[in-house]
Order: sequence, then C-alpha cells, then structure tokens
Amino acid sequence: MAQISSNNGFKQCSSSPLGPAKAKDVDREEALQMEAEALAKLQKDKQVVENQRDFELLSNTAQKSQEIHKDFDLMVFPESDSPRSAVDIDIEKLTHAELEKLLLDDSFESSKAPAMPVTPVLSPSFSARFYLQPTTIQRGQWPPGLPGPSTCTLPSIYPSAYCKQPGAFQNGFNPSMSTFPSTEPIYLSLPRQSQYISYPLTPTTPFHPQGSLPIYRPAVSPEMAKLFDKIASTSEFLKNGKARTDLEISNTKTTVSNLQGSPKSDDISKFDWLDLDPLSKPKVDNVEVLDHEEKNIPVLTAEDPWDAVLLEKRPPAGCHPEKKVNGKSLLGSTVTRSHSLNIRSTQLTKVQGQVSQKDSGTSSLSTGSSLLQEVEIQNEEVAAFCKTISKLRTNFPHTDRITNPGYVLSPVMMQRNTCGENSSVKVSIEIEGFQLPVTFTCDVSSTVEIIIMQALCWVHDDLNQVDVGSYVLKVCGQEEVLQNNYCLGSHEYIQNSRKWDTEIKLQLLTFDAMCRDLARTAEDDKTPTDLSKYLHHIENPFKEVMTRHSVEELLDTYHNQVEMAFQNENQHKAVDQIIKAVRKICSALDGVETPAITESVKKLKRAVNLPRSKSDEVTSLSRHDIISKSSSRGSLTSENPIQVSVDQLTIAIYDLLRLHASSSGGPVDCGQNHRTTKEAWTTTEQLQFTIFAAHGISPNWVANYEKYYLICSLIHNGKDLFKPIQSKKVGTYKNFFYLIKWDELIIFPIQISQLPLESLLHLTLFGILNQNSGSSPDSNKQRKGPEILGKVSLPLFDFKRFLTCGTKLLYLWASSPTQPVPGITHKKGHVIERIVLQVDFPSPTFDIIYTKPQVNGSIVQQQCLETLEKDMRGKLLAILSRDSSFGVSKEDKAFLWEKRYYCLKHPSCLPKILASAPNWKWANLSKTYSLLQQWPPLPPLNALELLDSKFADQEVRALAVNWIEAISDDELTDFLPQFVQALKYEIYLDSSLVRFLLSRALGNIRIAHYLYWLLKDALHDVQFGVRYEHILGAFLSIGGKGLREELLKQTKLVQLLGGVAEKVRQASGSARQVVLQRSMERVQSFFLRNKCRLPLNPSLVAKELNVKTCSFFSSNAVPLKVTMVNADPLGEEINVMFKVGEDLRQDMLALQMIKIMDKIWLKEGLDLRMVIFKCLSTGKDRGMVELVPASDTLRKIQVEYGVTGSFKDKPLAEWLRKYNPSEEEYEKASENFIYSCAGCCVATYVLGICDRHNDNIMLRSTGHMFHIDFGKFLGHAQMFGSFKRDRAPFVLTSDMAYVINGGEKPTIRFQLFVDLCCQAYNLIRKQTNLFLNLLSLMIPSGLPELTSIQDLKYVRDALQPQTTDAEATIFFTRLIESSLGSIATKFNFFIHNLAQLRFSGLPSNDEPILSFSPKTYSFKQDGRIKEVSVFTYHKKYNPDKHYVYVVRILREGQIEPSFVFRTFDEFQELHNKLSILFPLWKLPGFPNRMVLGRTHIKDVAAKRKIELNSYLQSLMTTSVDVSECDLVCTFFHPLLRDEKAEGIARSADANPLSPTSGQVGGAVKLSVSYRNGTLFIMVMHIKDLVTEDGADPNPYVKTYLLPDTHKTSKRKTKISRKTRNPTFNEMLVYSGYSKETLRQRELQLSVLSAESLRENFFLGGITLPLKDFNLNKETVKWYQLTAALYL
Repeated sequence: MAQISSNNGFKQCSSSPLGPAKAKDVDREEALQMEAEALAKLQKDKQVVENQRDFELLSNTAQKSQEIHKDFDLMVFPESDSPRSAVDIDIEKLTHAELEKLLLDDSFESSKAPAMPVTPVLSPSFSARFYLQPTTIQRGQWPPGLPGPSTCTLPSIYPSAYCKQPGAFQNGFNPSMSTFPSTEPIYLSLPRQSQYISYPLTPTTPFHPQGSLPIYRPAVSPEMAKLFDKIASTSEFLKNGKARTDLEISNTKTTVSNLQGSPKSDDISKFDWLDLDPLSKPKVDNVEVLDHEEKNIPVLTAEDPWDAVLLEKRPPAGCHPEKKVNGKSLLGSTVTRSHSLNIRSTQLTKVQGQVSQKDSGTSSLSTGSSLLQEVEIQNEEVAAFCKTISKLRTNFPHTDRITNPGYVLSPVMMQRNTCGENSSVKVSIEIEGFQLPVTFTCDVSSTVEIIIMQALCWVHDDLNQVDVGSYVLKVCGQEEVLQNNYCLGSHEYIQNSRKWDTEIKLQLLTFDAMCRDLARTAEDDKTPTDLSKYLHHIENPFKEVMTRHSVEELLDTYHNQVEMAFQNENQHKAVDQIIKAVRKICSALDGVETPAITESVKKLKRAVNLPRSKSDEVTSLSRHDIISKSSSRGSLTSENPIQVSVDQLTIAIYDLLRLHASSSGGPVDCGQNHRTTKEAWTTTEQLQFTIFAAHGISPNWVANYEKYYLICSLIHNGKDLFKPIQSKKVGTYKNFFYLIKWDELIIFPIQISQLPLESLLHLTLFGILNQNSGSSPDSNKQRKGPEILGKVSLPLFDFKRFLTCGTKLLYLWASSPTQPVPGITHKKGHVIERIVLQVDFPSPTFDIIYTKPQVNGSIVQQQCLETLEKDMRGKLLAILSRDSSFGVSKEDKAFLWEKRYYCLKHPSCLPKILASAPNWKWANLSKTYSLLQQWPPLPPLNALELLDSKFADQEVRALAVNWIEAISDDELTDFLPQFVQALKYEIYLDSSLVRFLLSRALGNIRIAHYLYWLLKDALHDVQFGVRYEHILGAFLSIGGKGLREELLKQTKLVQLLGGVAEKVRQASGSARQVVLQRSMERVQSFFLRNKCRLPLNPSLVAKELNVKTCSFFSSNAVPLKVTMVNADPLGEEINVMFKVGEDLRQDMLALQMIKIMDKIWLKEGLDLRMVIFKCLSTGKDRGMVELVPASDTLRKIQVEYGVTGSFKDKPLAEWLRKYNPSEEEYEKASENFIYSCAGCCVATYVLGICDRHNDNIMLRSTGHMFHIDFGKFLGHAQMFGSFKRDRAPFVLTSDMAYVINGGEKPTIRFQLFVDLCCQAYNLIRKQTNLFLNLLSLMIPSGLPELTSIQDLKYVRDALQPQTTDAEATIFFTRLIESSLGSIATKFNFFIHNLAQLRFSGLPSNDEPILSFSPKTYSFKQDGRIKEVSVFTYHKKYNPDKHYVYVVRILREGQIEPSFVFRTFDEFQELHNKLSILFPLWKLPGFPNRMVLGRTHIKDVAAKRKIELNSYLQSLMTTSVDVSECDLVCTFFHPLLRDEKAEGIARSADANPLSPTSGQVGGAVKLSVSYRNGTLFIMVMHIKDLVTEDGADPNPYVKTYLLPDTHKTSKRKTKISRKTRNPTFNEMLVYSGYSKETLRQRELQLSVLSAESLRENFFLGGITLPLKDFNLNKETVKWYQLTAALYL
C-alpha cells in the first residue's frame, strides 16, 4: 500500500488504486447514478450463477487473488472438491468408535467450500461494513442436489446473547465452523450475482460461530439428520458438549490476544466510502482497507454440543477486511476528521462483535457480558497493578506477628520530660484471677516490658520461667495495646491521662488471649487480587458506567425493536422505535453519540422513505413464503436498504460501546507487540491532536451560554510547558443530545522529543454567557468574562511510556465545589453527571516510546562551598537559609541551579534546587539523575515536599518515597491525609507511593483504618475518583477478611446514622426528639447483631446505643449527640457527634495542623496542654466528631450573667471556681487556662482561623480552653455586611485576661502567658516549610478555602520566616496587645448572644442556676432558714480590692449560726435569676448598682450592707414559692470558700498585698545580643514595682550607654498604663558599635513612671557592665532593680 507523507511528519495510509480519485468529491446525483449502474450489472450477471451448483478450488488461487486485487470488481469464487462428504457416509454401518474417529479426522470436510444459497444476501455497499464484524452465514432452503448448510464467523470474544433459537437443525443443534488453517487467501462468494466482489481474508483467522446473518433457516436432509442423531450419542459429544462455556471463555481471551490488524488489501467498493450527506462529508479523502492477520492459531472451542464434536476446518463462507474510508472507520468510531492525522483504529476494532441470526431476518451484533471482559483485557495498566499488589502482599505473610498482630497498637510520641527525669505515675493493672487491680507507682521512663515484669511479680514467684515477651498491656476501655519496646510515658494514652489527671488503667493479657479478629489468615494470603470484588458496599459518587446487566438490557431492547421492525407493516413507526432504543443506549453512555451513529440514523430515516421495492415486500412475508419464493424465483431484484442501514447502525453502536468501555476503564495501551517503535527523544514531529466535540451537554448550558471554547495547556511540574492554545468559539448542536462540536486540529509548536515523560494535556472548557438569556443564574448581575465550566487532564505517555494515540473520551470535572458547574448536578447519592470530551490523537505507523536516559554517575563532582567567592558564597547561603522555596525569584533559581554542585553538604536544599531546574527535557535528565544518586538522604518530613505537584518526575518521587520509608507508623498516621492527596500528583496508577501506603497499611491496623476512610472520602473527587477506587479496591483485596468485615460494619453504621441525622434535621423543632428516638431504634437493631469499632478511633468498640441519652444540638446543622455503651466493661461511655450537611474535611485539616503544632511543642519540652479531639469526614458533607467531656461553650458560660455577659470580666473565672472550689484546684485550672489559651492564640493566628465567636470556643471544667468549628481559615474572615467580623488577630478578651491575671490588673502571670505565646510562635516558625508543604499538598482536595498556592500566602506572612526570634517575639507581643484591646471581639460575642437567644429562648438550661455554685440545693437537704441577715462586710484582695458581705444564717434545729460570703455581684445574680422564674411583682426591689465615683470603697460597702439586708428580709417574707425555692436555698448553701476560717478572721483593714511605702523593688527581664555591628537590648518584662503612695504606676524604661556626656545614646520604650507588672517586649538598638568599644561601656537602665499632672518619678534602675556579657550569643535574664542614680 502506498504511504503518503503528510506535512506533520507522520505517514497516512491510502489505498493505491483510489489515489487519483481522491481529489474529486462525489455529489449526490453521481453517487446515485453509480449505485444504479452497479445494481444493473448485478441483475444482468445473476443468470450465470443460477445454473452453477458447485465450485472447485483452482490450483492457481493465489494468482487469481492478485488479479482480483487489480480488477477491483465483482468476481466468482472458486471451490475445491471434497474428498469425502457427509452425505456419502453410510450411517448405519458406522460404529461409535469409527464415527468419533471420522469426526475428529482433520481431513473430514476440511477442504469443501460449500456453495452459497441462491438468494441475494448482501449488496456490495453493505458487505464491506458488515463483514468487519464476525459473521455467521446460515443458508435457507437449498435446491435439490446442493450440499448441506455451512456456517462461517469472524473472530470475536463476544458470545451471542441474542440467538433466540437454539439451532437450525431438526435435532436442535446449531452447526458451527472450525478454524481454517490454510495458507491461501479465502474468498467470499455472493450467490446469484455475476462478477462477485472478492476480498482476500487471512486464512489463519480463527472463526468462532456464535452470531448469524439474517438469512433463512437451513433445512437438513434425512441423511444429515441421521448423522446428527448418531453423533448425539457419542462419548465425544457427551464429554465436550457440557464444557462449552468454559472453553468458550478461554478461547475468547486467546482470540483477543492474537488479533492484529495490518493494511494489505487495496480492494474496496466505491460505494462503501461514499457519504451522501454533504453536511457530514469528511474533508480528508483517504481510504484504507485493513484485513486481520493471525499468526498463532488458538484451539477452537465449541459453541454448543454440535461444535464439541464437529470441529471442522472449513473455509469461511464470508469475511471482509476492515476498511477505513476518508479517515473514518466504517465501524462507527470516527477517528480522523477535517484537519487531523490518521488515527489508528485497530485498537477499537481489532476485537469485533458478532452477528446472530434472528427469525425476522435482520442482523444483530451481540456483546453480552464479555464486553467488559474485553475492556479488562485491554486495560493493561490495571492488570499490571494487580500483579504488583499481589507481589506486595507476599512480603507480609499472615504468620508474621510483627506485621500482622491483629489488634491496634497504642500510638507513641517521643517528647521531652517536662517534669524531670524521675517523673512517676500511679498505674492500676487488672490481672486475671485477682479481684482487685494491682496498683503501684512507676517511672514514666520505664519501658512497658519492665512494667509487665513488675505486674508479673504479683502472679509468679520465679520470672525466669515466664516468657515476658508473650504478655501485653491492654488499655482498659479500649482495644489497643501498649508497645513493649517503648517507654511508658511515650504512649499517647499515658500522656492524655496525665493531662486530664485521670487514673491509668491497664489490663495484663497474654498474646494468645488478645482478640485478634483483624489479623489476616492463610486463606487471605491465597485470595486473588480483585480491584472491584469488595467495592459493592462502597457508595459510588459518580454516574454508573455501563454494566453487563444494563448493556444487555439496552441491547436486548434494541434488537427486539429491530426484530419487530421487519415484521411490522408500519415501517415508519418501527424505525422510530429503533431510533428511540439507540437514543437510550447513547444516553446510558454519558450522552456520547459518534458521527457513525448519527450518520446511520440519518440513512435509516432516508431508507424508510424510499419507494418500496420487491425486496421490501419480502421482508414482511412469513419465513415459509420467503423460502418458497426463493426456491421458485431464485433471487430478488435488489437488497433491502432498511436492512443495510440497520446493520450499519448496529455496527456503530457496538463500536461506541467499545470506545466508551475503554475510556471508562482507564487508559488502554497503545503499543502493539508487532509494531515498530521509535524513541521519543528522536521524534521531531510537533504535538498535535483534534478536539472533536463535547457530549452530554446540559440543556441549562444551552439556555445560558452562547458560545464555548477550550483552553489547551501542556502541564509539567504544575506549570505550563508552552503558551496555552485557545480553540475556536462554537455553539451547540442537537442530534440525540446537545453537543459542542469543534472538529479542530490543535498543534503545539513543541517537538515530542522535548516533552517530559510526565507531561499532562490539560483542557479547560469555557462558556460565554448568552446576553439575551433571562434564565441565567447570573441574570441579575453584571455580566463579566467567560465562565469555567469544566477541566480535564490526560497524560501524554501511558504507563508503558508509549505516546497516547487513538480516540479518547475524557470526563470533565467541576472546577470549584463551592460553585457547582452548571449541568453537573448532585443528585441523590451524590451522583455526578459528567460531560464527555472526545479528543482524537494521531496514530502513526510506529509506536513512540519514552526511554529512560542512561545515568552516568561520574558526571557529578562535589565542589567545596568555601572555594566560591565571598559575595557568591554569601548569596548562595542566603538562598539556602530560606525556610521555604516559596517566593524564590527567577534570578535566584538560575543562580542556585548553576551552583547546585556546591550544595551537597546542605541536603535539605534539594527541593529548592530541583524546583530551580530550567527544564526537564530528556537531554538534561541524566545529569539531574546523577545528582540525585549522590545526594545525601533527606529526613522524611523534608522529603515530603518532593511529593508535591512541583515534582512530577517519577525518579524524583520514587527517591522521595524511599527516604520517607524511615518515618514511623505513628508519625505517618499524622500525615496520612497529605499522602492520600499526593496520590493525585502520581502520573500512573502503580507508583512507589501507592506501594508504600499499602505496605504500611498491611503492617499497622491504625494506618489501615484511617487509610480506608480517607480513600473512601476521596472517591468523591470527580477527577481522580476512579484512581482512588482502584487503590481502595486493592487495599480491601489484600487487607484480609477480618478487616474488610469490620470496615463494612463501620460503613453500615455511618449510613444508618446519616439517615437518622437527615430525618432529624428535616423534622420540625418540636418533633425532632420523637423522630430521633424512633429512628435510633434501627441503629440499635444494628448493634444487636454486631459490635462495631468507631470510625473516629479503631480502639473504641461499641456494643449498643444508650438511646435515652442520645440527643441533638440546636445549631443550624442539627448534629446528633450519639451515646454508645463501651464493649469493654472496664471502659467508659462513648459520646460522639454525628453531623450531616457540613463539609468536615476543613475541620479535619485544621485539627491535624493543631495536633502537629502540639507535637512540635511537646518535642521541645513545651506542654501547652492542648485539647486535641478527633474529627473524621465519613462521606460527602457528613462526618463524626469526638465530644470533649465536661466542657461548655463560652456563650453558655457568659449568658449566665445575662445577654451582656460577654462584656463582663468575671464569668469565666467564676465558672472555673464553681467547678474548682478549693484554691489548689482553682490554681491548677487557671494554670491550664493560661497554657491552653496561649496555644490557642498561636494556632488560630498561624492558621488564620476566623469566624471566632463565643459559640465555637469551649472551656473544660479543668481549665483547658479549645476551639471548635473551623469553617473559616487561612484568613478568610467571616463578613458582616461589608466589614470583617474578625477584626482582632485572634480571640483574647478581657474575661480571658481576668483568668490569666487572676484579677483585673496585669500580673506576672500575664507575662508568663506572653512568654508562652512567643516561645510557641517561634517554635512553629522554625517549621514554616513543613506547614507550607502540608497545606500545599492539600490544595487538590477541593477545600473551598484552599484552592491555590495563593491561599498559603497568609500562613507564610503570619509565620514571618525571615525575621529573628527576637523580632518575632516583639511582633507577637504587639498582636497580643491588639487582640486584648479590641472591643470588636466582645461586640461580636454580644451579637452572637442576641442571635442565639432569638432561637433558643433561655440561654443554657431549663432552669437558671447560680454561676458560683456547681449544683442546685434544696431546703429539704439543708433545712429551712429561721433567720438571715447581712452581718458585716470585709475588704479582700484577690488580687484586686473588693468587698464581700458576710451573711449570717440560722436554720431550724441549729443552735449556732453559719456564715457565708457573697459579693454584691452575686446578690445581683440571685435577683436576676429569680426574675426569670417569677414575675417582678413577687420580688422585692433590688438596690441600685449605679454608684457615682469609686465603687470599691468603705462608704459604698457600708451603704450597700444596709440595702442588701433590707432586700433579704423582704425576700424571706414573700410568698413561700419564692422564699423557699431551690435558687434561694442554693444561694445560702455554704461553699468550700465559706468554710475557710481565715476568711472570717481576716480584718477589714488588712492589706497584705498593698505596697510598702518608701521602698524600691521589682525586677526587669532583658535580652542582650550582638550581631552585624549592632547591640540589641530587648526589654521584656518588669515585675513587682513599688510606689510610695500605693497607686499603680505608668512605667516605662529608659537606657543609656555610659559614658555618654551628650546623652546621645538615650533610648526609651512605650508607656504601660496603671500596672506594676508591665510587659514591653520592645527592642532598643545601638548601631555602629564594635565589640571592643562595647566592652568599655556600661548599660544604664532606669524604670520611671509617667505622670501627667506632676513630674515623672523613679521606680528603680540597674547598671550592667557590657564586658560581663558574652556578645557572641544571646543572654536572657532577670535583673533586680535598685535605687541607682540615673541620667
């Protein structure tokens, strides 16, 4: 065949004889005339064939075939003599053995080519298209003397699903043909036509008879019937007839693997390529004819019992080579269009469907269930992945207890021991046989194994006879085990127990006594890997791709309509039903409608409108009439055009099925075993492809958008390789469905040799709004630019490194989850409708493969950094010292890449160097790979950056995973979400990262548990959902039956809870509790059959619900509070919150970052006592959250003091005092508050947590503060109208400062708080790169507020990576001052209180309680009161001066009165709470709170004593329901503070904390450092200042460097108002001083108080000789202030 070279460098195949004719287009009239001439010629020549009964095979067959090729016309097929025919056999004389031997003889009937029936079967214009499909030709009634029936099929792997009749013979058997192993071409004869068209067929093609052409039912002679009956009783028949199905399947696979296409024949009918529709006429007029070759002859299997015996090698009755006309496959898959290169179609057509016979006489192609089997065979990437996973599992045998323990290991975390090396804890251990637990004290640094030995000492006398290693310590209440080789204090359970001050409860068990229900078994190790077998219970978020059942139903409907059409007189109605069936098929396949289907439907419509010929009349006759007519008349005048159109339509449908299946199943390998290959780096052709159309367009799009266009980008390492190309702007077209048709060639001016292996083609679909559309979603807004409608990416090289070729169907995905793409709707079950983009890639005659470059290790030679010039060395070190590669300029990148060989001693800079590489072309890779080979290993967390989108290279990512292997399982669990997201940046399914994650999951139950839920959640990703589905399928396949069943139970539990939450959420407020209780019964029935581990924590096992205590929260999402009974009788009740309607993935990420921060602090010895609770997204917009016990929101605490409680200072302090009544308990709670508040301030600022109000900040009764609800982060503030609600850097209010200070005025405790904040902030700053990398890896997760690298700018700016620790300390101190001084936060709290009060009525409980009392009391408990009065008042300092009133109480039955101490505010609270319960007319009036002047003075207290006493007398004499209510009793109930004798004994004039006059006191904390010729003096804190009059001063600091006669070295800080314990954190700088000069100077520091009405006065000072300081390092120290002289 001639090869015509195109200007793009690829070769196009064209048929030589038609070459001259291609330049001319054929119009409709000429086409009709040509067809009329051909039909007339057929009619004229039919008499020649009518008198012929047999044909003999001539010896010069090969020569004739060559002549036929040249004639390109109709010719006669010769036939050979048969040495022995079936009708010559004497059936009666044959024994069973002889008959079987005869039937198995290869020469029996092998050479006989039977004659064709005297019936017009096919027209020339139909034959080429039709015989591309496997065909079975069964003849009808033959004239007397003709040989018996014969059949023939082309190869296919599709068993016939539509042959309704069991067979054609009288005994019910259906004869089939066997393989014809001749080396000569085979010719198909068309009976009753002169000058037959001949098509040479490859003689080695196996023929598998399953379908049939719709001719006529063959008749069987009596002799043949006897033969069939005899055969039916043979042993060979009985043996083979029953195994037909299995043999058929095996032959199917063999057939697929051996089919090849090769362009050899030049024959073609000039009618076949002719397109009579000028609108769809191809622009490229090249013609190809492809026939199929087969070198390996597989063993033919039997279709039915008849086939099992008669496996004859008989020549096929009719076969045709594949044709490609005008670049368009005649099979229905359009592969090359107007400007495109030739697309190789053998990938889509090498395995064809089959034609089965219908009683009606129409043709049908059957695919049945084996169509998906074909896709599985074609999808080599998935098959290779399965092999890899199976091999991976062999490294983790079930017999290995280390990697297969079967239970959960308690996580460990190494941290500095902040309580000293000899910290000890009390441990309680349950031992079998002991009624009481064994309790002893041990050191936290002791290993678990030592603890086990100590426990065993209680059981065994001689430990030498005990295998200590066979024992484990299980956590009581949890199914997790401490790790024997780690120290006790390193386990998170022990750390949490110490944090919450709870008892450490353990249980001693032997390894064999442990529940190992999650362990893999020997059977699990033998189970074959199946990626889809265990996914049936997983909710598929996408529209279901075609399944065998759905395909069979749709095709069955189609074939039934076709069958009915040829029996129906109303042809128009019948054709309409056929077209409707075709439309349903296309609709099921994502609305894809190929041009072949469109054209076939048009031709079918035209055919039904043509004048009816005699052939049409025959169609509606009965079969008997047809047979009789064919016997008498011999033939019909012409072919039925409707039948031709239907057959073409059927072929097009099956090609669409294959195209869709190959696209849905993943990338199909383009490489061919017998094709030549060419290395990509030698290929100079430019990259080009054809954008054909977008299918399945939503009608909404048609209404809203006028034009559409595509932006085509080449992406590598997350960046464009070349300037993106825009397609032309087109509108929508309507066939069956709306589609956008471009049919445009896109050429990138970049050679294929320049493409990196990991290059991605990125296509973005834009829509231009219809300006006249009033129904547009944005019709009320000002119209702006085009809108992004969808995106899709495709790797240019497949997993075998072959360049992509052929037709691809690509699924567009939504660009932003927060702004749903029009037409991509979320239906029930979160089904996503996809838009399908059809793209055609070139198919050259060779395969282009990307080969890995050879690496020369000697290229890289390490160079010493000291050899560089000073300036260059300084510049290089400055670049390397940056914490992150973000923001590195192009100039710096070029410089860094040039000097990369000097950086080998700085391993952590590798990501910066690789990110600075100018390109990743093949020619430069060898040097890069050589550099990687010699690079020192990176720490695992540093190597994590190499998994980002910036590093697509497979070698780089594999090396990164190799370094990450060193990470521990527990640390990996913390970073698992990032690893799961990094899978999106892998170019292929099988990767080092996938294998790493699956191997770790095999060895650790906790990793496996969380990996399952993360993968399941990722299934909703519209772009990568299929990849995650494969990985999840692999995980479930190799994880073991026990783990699978457990995860299935968890999934079922989540589904049940989700259903309950939806019902409760939709119910009205009053009915919600009833709906909840009723719906929870179904969940309870689930627990009756199962125990279940919680998705939140695999260590927690629940056995039933506590339905009575289950409730719901009143927030917008109405989340459920689910209470479950612990399966471990030693465990506590399990409380979780289940929420629907909110995306919890952002909460997961924020909590993960906070947990990582806490671990960083703990490793550095800073325990900020953070509350880390678990949160897990279990599906789209639903998830589970751990509930922290004994905690309330700040709103609930504050509104106990009224709706304006957020403006008051004491609510938090008094709430903590209520639950911590003793001073020791309160001090511990206050300390917890200081530390946890510092951690919260730093964490929320760094992460930009916004929308902070008093309902998402919580406080535990132990003093631990924590944040919840992270819907806004990275600085995306909640808006209130046009301004931000979050005006302060973080939440730090005056009531928080009140707890921190221990009162209203600043104390040294606030300085501790500031120091904790600054220390924590600086520790996180050192890990800037880690946090930026972790957040960067989460960009593709689809979080609404983390969509691009720009969202990370807030975190980078917040961490101030380029500043020093001292500068950062000053910076954060100013943030504290700003937050504390912000009135906006309190106002925000107040607004939220009002909003919640509107919806919830009473703010907290049904009945109000007093804030200073932990619970409510009654007079039945305490006794009735006889007398009550305000006895006196006392002045107290706590630490601020205030007055308390002593209330004298005498109860019935008591002789001695009791005393309680209450403040004026507490009296007022009693009155306010009583006014809620009773109308005001029942209550006495309360004294006026407003006082002119100072409040806390003796005169005011004396006046209030009288007023309060009068109030109490009036109160106790009111109605009994008021005076004896529980609220009044609680007010007079003695608290712990009332019982302290010193409270009464303290004199009202005592003032132990008041300052002493005439003294100088206090101390100052300084940081002194020197660098770059500059002295830095940071004034940090001053404490315990003393003034003469006892008033609070306004301190500031002034410094000099002495000697300084001219006072030029004067420096001052700002003034702190009204405090004895100011915090400055201000830097005083002295520049231009050398170290020698400074050693001769002294630093004089003075503290003064700034006064407005008098002169500033001295508070203290100090003089420090600088020679005593080591200026080479920073010195931080407290210095006592003295009465030194000052300037």
